[in-house]
Amino acid sequence: MGIAAVKNKKSLIYKRVAIYIAMFFGLLLIISAGFILLVSLGTFGRIPAFSELQEIEHYRASKILTADNKLLGLYYYQNRTNTSLADVPQSLIDALIATEDVRFLKHKGFDIRSFFRVMFKSVLLFDKSSGGGSTISQQLAKNLYPRNGNGKIELATDKIKEIIIARRLEKIYSKDQILELYLNTVSFGENTFGLETASLTYFNKTPGNLNISESAMLIGLLKASSGYNPRLHAAAAHNRRNIVLNQMVKYDFLDEQVADSLKLLAVELQFNRLDHIEGLAPYFREFLRHEVAGILEKINTEQNTNYNLYTDGLSIQTTIRADLQGYAEASVMEHLAELQNQLNKQWRAMEPWKKDHNLARTQIEQSRPYQRLKKLGYPEQQILDTLKIPRPTRIFTWEGEKDTIMSPLDSILYHFGILQCGMLVTDGHSGKILAWVGGADYMHFKYDHVLASRQTGSVIKPLIYAAAIDQGTGPCDYFENDSIVYHEYDDWSPRNAGNDYGRKYSVQGALVNSVNTVSVKLLMETGITHTINKLRECSITAPLPEVPSLALGSPEIPLYQMVQAYSVFLNKGVVQQPGFIEKIMDADGTVLYEHPEPSPTRPVFSEQTIQLMQAMMVGVVNRGTASGLRSNFALKAQLAGKTGTTQNYSDGWFIGMTPEIIAGVWVGGASPVVRLQGSSGQGSRTAMPVFAKFIQKASNAEETIPFMNGSFNLTSDVFDMLDCEDYKESDGLFDFLWKDSDQKDKPGTQRKTEEKQTRVGKLLRKIFGKKDKNKNQR
Repeated sequence: MGIAAVKNKKSLIYKRVAIYIAMFFGLLLIISAGFILLVSLGTFGRIPAFSELQEIEHYRASKILTADNKLLGLYYYQNRTNTSLADVPQSLIDALIATEDVRFLKHKGFDIRSFFRVMFKSVLLFDKSSGGGSTISQQLAKNLYPRNGNGKIELATDKIKEIIIARRLEKIYSKDQILELYLNTVSFGENTFGLETASLTYFNKTPGNLNISESAMLIGLLKASSGYNPRLHAAAAHNRRNIVLNQMVKYDFLDEQVADSLKLLAVELQFNRLDHIEGLAPYFREFLRHEVAGILEKINTEQNTNYNLYTDGLSIQTTIRADLQGYAEASVMEHLAELQNQLNKQWRAMEPWKKDHNLARTQIEQSRPYQRLKKLGYPEQQILDTLKIPRPTRIFTWEGEKDTIMSPLDSILYHFGILQCGMLVTDGHSGKILAWVGGADYMHFKYDHVLASRQTGSVIKPLIYAAAIDQGTGPCDYFENDSIVYHEYDDWSPRNAGNDYGRKYSVQGALVNSVNTVSVKLLMETGITHTINKLRECSITAPLPEVPSLALGSPEIPLYQMVQAYSVFLNKGVVQQPGFIEKIMDADGTVLYEHPEPSPTRPVFSEQTIQLMQAMMVGVVNRGTASGLRSNFALKAQLAGKTGTTQNYSDGWFIGMTPEIIAGVWVGGASPVVRLQGSSGQGSRTAMPVFAKFIQKASNAEETIPFMNGSFNLTSDVFDMLDCEDYKESDGLFDFLWKDSDQKDKPGTQRKTEEKQTRVGKLLRKIFGKKDKNKNQR
């Protein structure tokens, strides 16, 4: 065979190979085109039409904003909020384009080179891990319409669907609009969707305040939000951020020297999980959730709308101040950690609830492990035996959560013994709620102690005394501090702390020193029914039994109602309804609801009575049961207030006031058996220090100092009316029997003629203990 023949043969082979290759690629092209056509026709799943893409709707979390316009939390099905591209720093947009799609401004939804790379590697070579190649528009399509399958065919069809959707999106929206949609839908890990939520979660700032390094770190998360999570994997996140910075240098978005200096800086997080449990004021947010749901239901009914708290991106402007809320929570944590140590030392592992499980029976039966086993039909004893098996668990401590090995039953009993606290701070003049702490930790303890009904102890006394003074009793009227048995009330007799009896106390002295016997006498002289009516006018709706122990705080009243009732002392006798919502707006900023201005109401007590009560409660702080605020905590602000302690030290209370705010604190256990013993359980040692720490923190911050300033503006007439000793020695026998009760009244008293008693009548009552039939009606 000649050379020419060989050349002709080789040429023929080459031609045939070329034809075969052409046929192969032609066939591949036809198959691919047919496959793409089938996908576009919806054979492998629905593809959204242009009309649907023009009206993209997705769930948006509703924002809870503080009075100082800080994000308090979110209500959501999907943790996502929207931000405008105009509020996004250019450095973040540059980082996104340089890292994810450098030809974004040039293509029409997909990059042809990346497309063929993905087709060959993913479809032909079945290399699922090849990744890459997806444009920002394709990623947006994936965010809007997540993939459902994981197989090789599903991967190919999903890729084609995303290209088709991306092309349609590019025809509908501008490049800026696509960037905005992308940044508002992409996941950044930690159950966050959208740039604003991510920025607030990782750095506690809005996107507009992100610096270059922070922007690069967030963009770095897009490759693998779990693997590059800076909270969990700081080193990996640091390296990934540097890669993003390199990409920005590579494509001339960033100067190399600037990038080199940024690489040396650590990523400083201010992690703030915006979920339903963590973050500021979780108890308040749960209370607010129910209230807002009711408001929206009313709006939807009246206006034929369909607003949804969890999906419509509403903004709820509250009255809570982030700074005061932070101080309140910190004060509770600091002091209750100390109290918990005292309680543990006092009981020394002899806690009665650990010996007698019936004391914590409710908590056991309400626990998830018990409920789960009960639902499966296990008998009672088997449930309890199962609950005694140790297993890994996470428990609450005052230093933070702790992982340990503990049986579910021991975990329940352990948490049963944790001290709890409720704290509520309001603007004393408007009634607006400024801070709300419902318990030790919302993750572990859902019960809100701001709303819980507890015996009030002596914090009810200022209202009892106000009712008496308003009816004519003078602050310098004296009462015997003796023990009296009230036979008509089951032979009940009030007891003083430390069994301290004797001497005569003025009304102001009895309040300052919290003398129980005198307080009860004052109630009986004023009249129980009349006093209860006054308490009702102060917006106390809890049951109020008509018994003498009312004067000592035997009724169970929520802290919420007690703080509201105290508002009369800063509003010239007018009670203020607590406010907690300023307004509710839709996603476009349209106001849906505004808190209505309160209607004028008549005063419960006269202005003179209120001034006298203010002065008397200032006395409680300066020389009485709350004097520790001055001596132990060195507080200089003008303060008034009242301590309270219930029987067996089960409840500790303090409600204090500056001229601007009212702050109420309750401390106790989930059950009355969880309590400090002896004097360490007094309200002055359990609740009052929380108030003191709060005032200290607020007094040292420039933004909150105005709440600590001001004056009660007491007049000289008030001080003239209080010009008497807190107590004096009792009269001798002769004076006791014959003292003229019609003596000239003290300044400021307004006794009615019918209330005055003759000397003979008074003598007979003292000798024979005869009851004044009209006393309860006074």
